[in-house]
Amino acid sequence: MTTPTFRKINLEAYKPGRSISKNNKKVIKLSANESALGVGKKVKKILKTFDKKISKYPDSKFKSLTNLISKKYKCNQNQIICGSGSDEIIQMLCQLFLKKRDEVIVPKYSFLMYRIYAKIVDAKIIYSKEINFKVSIKEILKKVTKKTKIVFLANPNNPTGTYIDKRELVKLRKKLNRRILLVVDDAYFEYMLNKDYKSGLEIFKNKKNVFILRTFSKIHGLASLRIGWGYGDKKIIDELYKIKPPFNVNKIAQSCAIEALKDKEFIKKSVKHNIIWCTKIKKELEKYNISTNNIGPNFFLLNFDKSKISANKVEKKLEDSGIVLREMMSYGIKNCLRLTIGNKKENLLFINKMKSIFKNV
Repeated sequence: MTTPTFRKINLEAYKPGRSISKNNKKVIKLSANESALGVGKKVKKILKTFDKKISKYPDSKFKSLTNLISKKYKCNQNQIICGSGSDEIIQMLCQLFLKKRDEVIVPKYSFLMYRIYAKIVDAKIIYSKEINFKVSIKEILKKVTKKTKIVFLANPNNPTGTYIDKRELVKLRKKLNRRILLVVDDAYFEYMLNKDYKSGLEIFKNKKNVFILRTFSKIHGLASLRIGWGYGDKKIIDELYKIKPPFNVNKIAQSCAIEALKDKEFIKKSVKHNIIWCTKIKKELEKYNISTNNIGPNFFLLNFDKSKISANKVEKKLEDSGIVLREMMSYGIKNCLRLTIGNKKENLLFINKMKSIFKNV
């Protein structure tokens, strides 16, 4: 038997934050930037009472959901598309805009799926330098050529947790060639109370050459249901609808997303929880000379360069205690770990274990 010839793609598959330890034991998972508080009451209610009519296909145009999104964020319903996570929308954008040898600019330390989907369509990935783990507008602009088609930018950035302010983001769009699509990923915008921060949607709602990504996987807690959405010029959205799978977002995911958007109290509770525990954990980490990004999103990049114990050793000791953080070597970041803010119990266990690790150092 002969395997039919296929195209070999020169890339490493995405490695998600682990849910089990290396010895296959259940762990406290602080590796994937998921919701600390799970889901809100409204989502729990819909999950318990969801009708059993799952034999029928879901709405392929997500009309009820996009109608609510448009009202909540004061944007046009016909400029919204939903996907099986924002990942799928990234994939569709790459399919729509890129061909072989086109160039895509991504910050050196950025969400891996930007480069993976761009590589799948044979585009060339160009990496811009970051300054102290922060995206640099100047460095992005240095990398622009006639072949540049897309600039991907998460703000705040994953995995570094840093962000660029409104002024810098506006400057980037102004300096870029107008034919280059700027994709701004707002995945963690709900957590950002920083005065100089504005979400991509707030800034670029009326721009034809900016595309905004949002997700229900983070603060809304719907990660396993896989649902996100994108906002862009109607011409782009119309083309994306042509290439998207016909029923790419299931009925339960759409229904839960609707209820999640309605649950303002859960969002407030989640943001308050994040601020309280980010503040406590950051103070603890400073005792061990572990530097981090400023308080903002629901995670920290832990830098062990000035610490007496390396990231690798701390990672192993934490895992021995059943606590899993995100390794950073897959992102090309040395001597660092990424920590997701967990619930109260998880955070206390992490703090106490760190005290134990550094006790006799």
